[in-house]
Amino acid sequence: MLSPALKRTSTLVSGVVLAAALTALSTPAAQASTSATHASAHAVDAGNYVALGDSYAAGAGVPGQSAGLCLRSDHNYGHLVAAALGSSSYTDVTCAAAKIKSITSAQYDAFIRVNDPQLNAVGPSTTLITLGIGGNDLGTSDLGIADVIAACVSGAVIDPFGTPCHNYYGHKYFNWSDWAWEYGDDTLVDRIDAAAPQLADTLQQIHAKAPNARVVVVGYPEVLPADASSCAGRQPITVGDVSYLHGILGKVNSMLADTSAANGATFVDTTAATTGHDVCSDDRWIEGALPGSPAVPFHPNATGERAMADAVLAALGH
Repeated sequence: MLSPALKRTSTLVSGVVLAAALTALSTPAAQASTSATHASAHAVDAGNYVALGDSYAAGAGVPGQSAGLCLRSDHNYGHLVAAALGSSSYTDVTCAAAKIKSITSAQYDAFIRVNDPQLNAVGPSTTLITLGIGGNDLGTSDLGIADVIAACVSGAVIDPFGTPCHNYYGHKYFNWSDWAWEYGDDTLVDRIDAAAPQLADTLQQIHAKAPNARVVVVGYPEVLPADASSCAGRQPITVGDVSYLHGILGKVNSMLADTSAANGATFVDTTAATTGHDVCSDDRWIEGALPGSPAVPFHPNATGERAMADAVLAALGH
């Protein structure tokens, strides 16, 4: 639960928080701390291609939209990759707010069934699978990361020059013995660690259903910059928390890379392709709290989806 102070101030930023919640933000991931596992340059069999994943894979908010609350775009990176590779069959079952469990189980928003198990679209004839997942596992609600965004944005209202989000999730406390502030176990890091075995099991289930498929796990782009000072006054998150969240999102990508390598999948790092185009840049490919181009908050716009598609194609040797 949020502290009483954060609860009292959350109404001041409800517009931003609600926008983030409704879009099932899967934010956050920035530069991975480990290198990607890339495909060899041989031609990939993309004849029967299935796209799995969350709102970053769905292209949430990018025209044109379909699939109701799943917010799929016909210009998401899966569609662009399928077109470039000339896939004879393309199935897109990506869905905003999807967590790792949504690949193998039905996805719900409260009591509304939003999407069938995404793995249902995969079969023995599938030859290429892209999977973009994991960001929403940072959150505990049906809308995934929205509760994290709410805490960080609300905290910035009462502590605009501090690190309220880091303090909350890092469990900041005063060590009376050393007479100093310290951090305990980080809740978000614990959630990333817990997601790794879930992803490993999911990848094994994907391989079992599609033994002849090339499986590609697509990482998250550069949502927040490494230089947190560039975000000052540009987004409703404190500079200190931008730095903290940049590190958290990097850990998400590192987990994706490591788990992919250990479970027969290719990891595609999309951070390099989007660096310099984060939510605080002058040339945004990832939109911020108030999007300037069609996209939901803190998600790639059409140019960002194109950059992610190019990274996938490069990893496939295309």
